[in-house]
Amino acid sequence: MMPPPTVQQRPNATGRQQASRRSPGVPVRTPKQNVEERPFIVIWEATRACPLACLHCRASARPGRDRAELNTEQATALMAQVAEFGRPAPLFVITGGDPFQRPDLELLVRRGTELGLPVSVSPSGTPTLTRPALAALHAAGARAVSLSLDAATAAGHDGFRGVPGVWDLTMQAWRDAADLGLKVQINSTATSDTVHDLPDLAAQVRDYGALLWSVFFLVPTGRGQALRSLDAAQTEDVLNVLYDLGETIAVKTTEAHHFRRVCLQREVLARRGDDHVRLLGLGRLYQQLRDKLDACRLTGTVNRVRRAPLRVSAGNGFVFVSHRGDVHPSGFLPVMAGNVRQRSLRDIYCESALFTAMRDPDRLGGRCGACEFRTACGGSRARAYAVTGEIWAEEPSCSYRPDSFPYPTELSLAGER
Repeated sequence: MMPPPTVQQRPNATGRQQASRRSPGVPVRTPKQNVEERPFIVIWEATRACPLACLHCRASARPGRDRAELNTEQATALMAQVAEFGRPAPLFVITGGDPFQRPDLELLVRRGTELGLPVSVSPSGTPTLTRPALAALHAAGARAVSLSLDAATAAGHDGFRGVPGVWDLTMQAWRDAADLGLKVQINSTATSDTVHDLPDLAAQVRDYGALLWSVFFLVPTGRGQALRSLDAAQTEDVLNVLYDLGETIAVKTTEAHHFRRVCLQREVLARRGDDHVRLLGLGRLYQQLRDKLDACRLTGTVNRVRRAPLRVSAGNGFVFVSHRGDVHPSGFLPVMAGNVRQRSLRDIYCESALFTAMRDPDRLGGRCGACEFRTACGGSRARAYAVTGEIWAEEPSCSYRPDSFPYPTELSLAGER
């Protein structure tokens, strides 16, 4: 394994210094912009073409490009629509498939930057992911890249991605991006088969440096239907481990909105000095992972202000546009609200029946509808749909029973109203 970058090269060295100077805030943040009027982040699937065969791929990507993809001018028009939401401009992420399968990627990054968008790219670990290619993206205005790492070893990661050599390419790209001055986000998928690699992955994030580590909780859609998801009790254990990691590295979750509930609970329990393991009923997986964190010196070693999760979810600050221009609340939720070729993104996001419903907590059913944390969490609508066929069903991977937290009156002190 190659040595990590020097401290001066780490993309998050400055970020950590800034984080340590931030004043403590509430455990869950609310976007500054009104998410009923504008999204916080727009993800555009530039293509589904990708030479990898990742086990979890929501898009079931394939080698060739779709002739119905948005072309260069249509993609530019999409970015102009995103810019029309005004300031602060939504974050604009170009993903795939593999965005490098589009020969106009550099041009699109430049045009998005000229429109005033903060553009990031999420490439795949393929032979196209070279230092010159990353340098070109940076020169065109890209602010960050997100790289996927699903195991701490080459054998584990390459097996997950379906192609040998992907781990080496990704690790080299991580180093190159850091050297070039690009911010780096690392994405890892938590499944029953990868969960025990999380502490070692966290150690790599600490040692190599990253702006953020995003842990994706599997949604059984696309090729991911064949993988084993964590059950609700295991998910609870992992979310609490990620909370513990927050004192050392910046961590977030994707499709695990109940992490926000965990942050609120842990803040109250920490103020009271109560035992979170006992009161939250954490299990064996929590202890196993926590022991590995301790062995890797990932807890109690850095005094940093924890990165509070943001109240952004499918259709509620988040919007996904497919390679064909179809608009979805999430890339993991295959329900379409319109297409940017026929209707503006602003109209779809602000006015469509699907998106306005996604922002209404009164739609939630089951335990989610009865939960005192429903406005902070709301559960994964994508997972509910994938498992039950019903968007508003309760979150299948959440074990929390509404009104069972013993200190409800103290939640308002922790930022939940």
